[in-house]
Amino acid sequence: MKKILGGGVLSLAACGAVAQEDAVVVTATRVPQPSLSVPASIDRVQAEDIRSMRPQVNLSESLGRVPGITVQNRNNYAQDLQVQSRGFGSRATFGIRGLRLIADGIPASQPDGQGQVSHFDLGSAERIEVLRGPFAPMYGNAAGGVISIVTEPGSREPGVGIDVSGGSYGTWRAGVRASGVSGITSGIVDASRFETDGYRQHSAARRDLANAKLDLKLGGGTGLTLVANYLDLPDAQDPSGLTRAQMDADPRQVAASVIQFDTRKTVRQNQGGATLTHRFGANTVAASAYVGDRSVRQYLGLQGSTPATTSGGVVDLNTVFAGGSLRFSNEAQLAGRALVTTVGAEYERMDQARKGYVNNNGNLGALRRDEDDVAASSGLFAQAEWRFAERWSALAGVRATSVAFTSTDFYIVPGNPDDSGAKTYDATTPSAGLLFKLAPQTSLYASYGRGFETPTFAELAHQNTGSGLNFALQASTSRHLEAGVKSVIGSGMRVNAALFSIETENEIVVDQSTGGRTTFKNAGRTRRNGAELYADATLPAGFEGTLAWTLLDATFLDSYSSGTPPQTVAAGNRLPAVPDNYLYGELRWRHAPTGFAATLEVLYKSDVAVNDLNTEFADAYTVASFAFGFTQQRAKWRVTEYLRIDNLADRKYAGSVIVNETNGRYYEPSPQRSMSVGVQAKLQF
Repeated sequence: MKKILGGGVLSLAACGAVAQEDAVVVTATRVPQPSLSVPASIDRVQAEDIRSMRPQVNLSESLGRVPGITVQNRNNYAQDLQVQSRGFGSRATFGIRGLRLIADGIPASQPDGQGQVSHFDLGSAERIEVLRGPFAPMYGNAAGGVISIVTEPGSREPGVGIDVSGGSYGTWRAGVRASGVSGITSGIVDASRFETDGYRQHSAARRDLANAKLDLKLGGGTGLTLVANYLDLPDAQDPSGLTRAQMDADPRQVAASVIQFDTRKTVRQNQGGATLTHRFGANTVAASAYVGDRSVRQYLGLQGSTPATTSGGVVDLNTVFAGGSLRFSNEAQLAGRALVTTVGAEYERMDQARKGYVNNNGNLGALRRDEDDVAASSGLFAQAEWRFAERWSALAGVRATSVAFTSTDFYIVPGNPDDSGAKTYDATTPSAGLLFKLAPQTSLYASYGRGFETPTFAELAHQNTGSGLNFALQASTSRHLEAGVKSVIGSGMRVNAALFSIETENEIVVDQSTGGRTTFKNAGRTRRNGAELYADATLPAGFEGTLAWTLLDATFLDSYSSGTPPQTVAAGNRLPAVPDNYLYGELRWRHAPTGFAATLEVLYKSDVAVNDLNTEFADAYTVASFAFGFTQQRAKWRVTEYLRIDNLADRKYAGSVIVNETNGRYYEPSPQRSMSVGVQAKLQF
């Protein structure tokens, strides 16, 4: 692989001399600049790739084209997607861990590191930016990467649009979008409803989304952006996992406990935020603030009735979250060369009322947990980019982060004493990168950084013996090294390649899991060595192609023991749920005179371990999807009709796994062949 990438560097250097201007501008490093000027792995998924002939339901539809990112659609709307970045986030059994998630500047990751993307609105997204590697820790408690979704501005193509699609397994989605401009104000609003009966038994869901963005140009270099988002996910059924034998016999079935306890989840969320920017001379100052609330009630597949050993079979969370940031940037010169510096501060807080109840076969029972949890994160950061020579530039930054956990226990009964407590995790994470312009549109770079990842409240929840939060659990720390090449070739090709090595200490893993009670521990060192390759090209005869390929060797460097009775996880075992080979390819063809377009997508994922012991593996699979449609452009109208077929070969496979699942029900089967049809229409004013 090193020889392949080395040869790629030489060939790209030869082609880069005739390249055209880099048109991809990214903001994930806090200061907008061309991707070729950033010494980091950073990719941008455009609106066309998010929405064209796609149902616009899940990030898994479009993020597969980003190397280093593995998005596993669990087809379980009670548990959200499984998202990994270079192997970080693989252990998450619900929600998303190890990545920093942002929606229009509002964190979708809470201060403790737990996040979700169920409220990400793809129907009005302008772009999705994905940052991996050494500079991701500049965003704080996010060791693996940053995923930021940005809503399109209202000034782009003012008008109204509708998207309607329907298909297999009782699945349909309808959305409406409107945007406009009036004087100094532009805005966009989008609303949608999604429903499905689900591929498996007990997997029906409904989701309502609304998203709005308002931009005001106040004059004098001042601008104000207001955003608001709403999510309603009532009683999304949870089919949970299957054993290997169950999946082989009937992948659409569910375990008996799923029906007995009526496993399901209800989520409601509201959030809003504002960002004020002001530019004066060579300086820019930006201040933002946000507030929101999120309520979750989840019925698990167990009763949870014993006061001293469980916290109930029903989880009830009511969370209020808020935060803000202040950032100052300056453009100057040092030794006659351009210097851009940025300093800032951020603060986030969540106040969570957590309760647990007995699950009386799907009905709410007696109280088994009652506590108030607070997580607050504060951070100070500074970074500087200096173009110290004609072809050279350096980017360096440092961040100091403090994450404080406080829990106040109100459920005090015999055998379960007062479990109140507090702990603070502190870390200073530096990052540095060097970039060399080998040719006008070809860049070589290398970077280094340190990261950290605190436990979440869910991981701190229990000790192996006794009660109370597990404050013996330490934050994991990581060291990131990366080297790569980026090139824009001519006017129709972009190629990025990177090699990386990540070593983590105090990796957080499952210790014991029994009776609905899961405890965690620190396991020592792990290593993630890998390579990424991305290519996107305009080909002859109306064809376009995209390739994203990730090779990743993710292993435990130290052995450790866990479970009851204790079992040894050997050094050299693979990290569970992390594929060592992940390949996405897409071929598109357009015939402009007729408005016809067709797309073929192919995804390959190698086998993955389902537990730390590596006693079982989910099989490798290759699946393909095909879509075609026609677009009619009439004056101010644009209408597209399309047909989409997923899993063309009708393959039976487990698209995701539940890591270290207590009962051996590791496997989450993906749908077999499915079909959908849709209409996308837009009227421009």
